Amino acid sequence: MHFPKYFTSGCEPNVCAMQQIKGTSKKYFTNCKQWYHRKICGKPTVITYECCPGYEKIPGEKGCPAALPLVNIYSTLGMVGASTTQMYSDRAQLREEIEGPGSFTFFAPSNKAWESLPTEILDALVSNVNIELLNALHYHMVSRRLTSEELKHGSTFSSMYQDAPVHIHHYSNGIVTVNCARLVKPDQHATNGIVHVVDRVITAISNNMQSIIDIDDDLETLRTAFAAAGLTTMLENEGHYTVFAPTNDAFEKIPRETLNRILGDPIALKDLLNYHILKNMHCAESIVSGTPMETLQGTMLEVGCDGEHMTLNGKAIITKTDQLATNGVIHYIGELLIPDSAKTLLELAESSSVSTATRMFVEAGLTPHLTGSEALTMLAPLNDAFKGNVMRKLMSNHVLKEQLSSKALYHGQELETLGGLKLRVFVYRKNLCIENACIAAHDKVGRYATMFTVDKVITPPMGNIMDVLKADDRFITLVNAIQTAGMTELLNQQKVFTFFAPTNDAFNELPQDERNRLMRDPQHLSGVLKYHLGESMLVSGGVSSHTRFQTLQGEKLELGLRNYTVYVNKIPVADADLMATNGIIHAVNSIIRPLREYRVYNIELWIRYSKGGQRAERWTCSSSQSHSRFQGEKGLSLCQKTFSQII
Repeated sequence: MHFPKYFTSGCEPNVCAMQQIKGTSKKYFTNCKQWYHRKICGKPTVITYECCPGYEKIPGEKGCPAALPLVNIYSTLGMVGASTTQMYSDRAQLREEIEGPGSFTFFAPSNKAWESLPTEILDALVSNVNIELLNALHYHMVSRRLTSEELKHGSTFSSMYQDAPVHIHHYSNGIVTVNCARLVKPDQHATNGIVHVVDRVITAISNNMQSIIDIDDDLETLRTAFAAAGLTTMLENEGHYTVFAPTNDAFEKIPRETLNRILGDPIALKDLLNYHILKNMHCAESIVSGTPMETLQGTMLEVGCDGEHMTLNGKAIITKTDQLATNGVIHYIGELLIPDSAKTLLELAESSSVSTATRMFVEAGLTPHLTGSEALTMLAPLNDAFKGNVMRKLMSNHVLKEQLSSKALYHGQELETLGGLKLRVFVYRKNLCIENACIAAHDKVGRYATMFTVDKVITPPMGNIMDVLKADDRFITLVNAIQTAGMTELLNQQKVFTFFAPTNDAFNELPQDERNRLMRDPQHLSGVLKYHLGESMLVSGGVSSHTRFQTLQGEKLELGLRNYTVYVNKIPVADADLMATNGIIHAVNSIIRPLREYRVYNIELWIRYSKGGQRAERWTCSSSQSHSRFQGEKGLSLCQKTFSQII
């Protein structure tokens, strides 16, 4: 999508559209197909139309069909909103030159650009019109015709003032700048060249970025830091960098202990400074919306704008923009940007949405581990993961004894915590989980350690599946059923199981006669329980829509996720992720039945045998079976025959 040129297609002929940000003086000429959804820098815009320069309306006809003859550059200045430049051209005796023969490009400051010039600078120019003002105007000129298409990104052209270069940047969003001044009305053709109206008066550039930093007392701390990190040479050499320069006040806002630690650590200091430098040059006027931009430190900064203000990571902390150097541009900022790579574990947590976990880590006495130089990994639960009372001693099991990357984790891996426990890793198609908690954000890699944000408080297993069930009064009936079905030994084995465990309420929900028959029939009871059990480890975070789970009974369960609740065959899981050493338990308050079948208790079936005879039979079934499952003796063996008569 591009801003730059006047358009003559898509709307009426030779009509130019102008997009102005409401409440500001910022204007962008654009075509009617490229309005950025009527917003620039997050602010609504107003669209107005006018005849493109060089054209005018004819009564009764659409658009602006009448083409006016081209005039020289001097006269063009008066037609395109640069009458102040035209006036100063008169005073500096430049008029004859730009009315006469030749081919020129004039980057002409708009009337508002002259008004915005500091009074002392403007007075100095107009008090010496024959030298200073003439030189300033010549610096806005190139002795050849250059259309906006020929103004390539990163190019320089010799101006008509001592061949001093003007620096062009043509950004991917269509914005074109010359010495960071935006072309607001490009490509205004004249008989002896072309005029590009710009939004500010430009000046010659002679200093590199290091020289600018050296002479500015407001950047004294930054100057010292660059020298200590060995980055001075880079700022003196050729390049096209953007430096967000923290002022002395910005450094003073950082806690002294934190600042001294970083300034005394060459690696952290270099990371911090490189986090303030973009790989490419970006003038303030090139920004029309929030855009992630890569820093020399390797991570991204969100560079954006809010109305007329440039922003960093969504904050309007830029105090001065576009201090142009020969090798880049400097924007002054009032806050120091500290990258994750220069932070301790505690600082990583404090700058993230895990304030409850941070407080719990501190209260658990883990501060020395979180502020030191140990290679660790913190598993920090989100704030809303803390429900009820969480024992502080659990927090030591949220810190791993080594620094890890989530990308290096694999299924079945065991991770040792500061508390001495081993935590298991589970890898699913859409989630990566450690015990019952799944990683909820990208890794935050600090100076020595890493932080994983997780969605739950980790509850390490306190025994095998039978131990967990016996310790929970909700499963008294289930424990008796497991013993009746002869499955105790199975669930004590060191395999890996997922058990959708029916609670007492699930059994009590059954009609009493059905429940009694079920509990008296070990074989049938075993089949029902095995339909709730599978030999794999599935935490709730591993469930997505239409997840299928193979049971020991042989059939598959249909799992889904809705409003953060897991459903199994459309039955909600009442309490998920009860961890065991040999698996996981999910409590359900209903007996799970096959989805495609419905409950049948007393149903009369007609069976036609191959010999041609017929028999009327009544069967009582304690499980859910469809008519089709009852066809033949094999299906009927699942139920109990209560009546039979040959007819």
